[in-house]
Amino acid sequence: MLTFHRIDVQIVASENRPLPFIGSTLRGAFGVSLKKVVCINPSFDCEGCFAKDNCLFYQFYEERNRAHQYRFDIHLNPKDYSFGLYLFEDATDKLPYVLSAIHKMFTEQGIGVKRQKYQIDSISCNGKRVYQEGKFDLNGVTPQQFEIDDIPQRVKLSLVTPLRMKYQNRLLSQKPPLETLLYSIQNRLTQITNQPKVKLTFEPHYREKSASVRFVDQTRRSNRQKTKLQIGGIVGDIDYDTIDEKSVILLKLGEIIGVGKQTVFGMGKIAVKDLETTSSVA
Repeated sequence: MLTFHRIDVQIVASENRPLPFIGSTLRGAFGVSLKKVVCINPSFDCEGCFAKDNCLFYQFYEERNRAHQYRFDIHLNPKDYSFGLYLFEDATDKLPYVLSAIHKMFTEQGIGVKRQKYQIDSISCNGKRVYQEGKFDLNGVTPQQFEIDDIPQRVKLSLVTPLRMKYQNRLLSQKPPLETLLYSIQNRLTQITNQPKVKLTFEPHYREKSASVRFVDQTRRSNRQKTKLQIGGIVGDIDYDTIDEKSVILLKLGEIIGVGKQTVFGMGKIAVKDLETTSSVA
């Protein structure tokens, strides 16, 4: 269904505290470093470039009308710039370039307005440590395939970072229907895998037990537009009971690919907790 790499970057603690939302900062710094790593155009200009069709930077930052095959995985109000990064499908073949750009952005280029440099403690890919003490080792690293073993009927869905999506032609500002979430996940999957857009192939069955969600606002700096943009969305928890298998599988997939708009920045991060196991242990 989906092929991916999961990269985890751990940064040595420092006195510098990041902004509450680091997704935009990370993506901007990563883009600058990635371009330095992969660009072979003497002009350093993407417009009309002879190599853009095979350029990872162009695919990640400049290409229009195509879903990006990566996303940053972050938390709000972090203590440092540690983060996760997913690569999907064709982008998994570019792992060495991505890792090189990550290393460059922290150790050579710097992060944020002051271009502050940070020491990398470790980098892991799919749970295997691939960088430590200044050295990379990618031996044995292969892409993962999405699969799920246990499918509970009771789950807690946590909207960890703001979920930003439209519902009935308006920006969603309240609890989203499960069907809307599932369709968003399926639609994003078809975009990432270059498949035709389709409707849900099943009718979800579930009972909503409880919900506590709220709208929170976030801002990001757009270097392209030279201004700050509002990127608020919904966060909170929703508990579902007697939920069907296909819905759970899509929600678990959403943990990896994200939900809604601007997932490349880390928006739309969700977590699915098994309430059956939790209650049995208790």
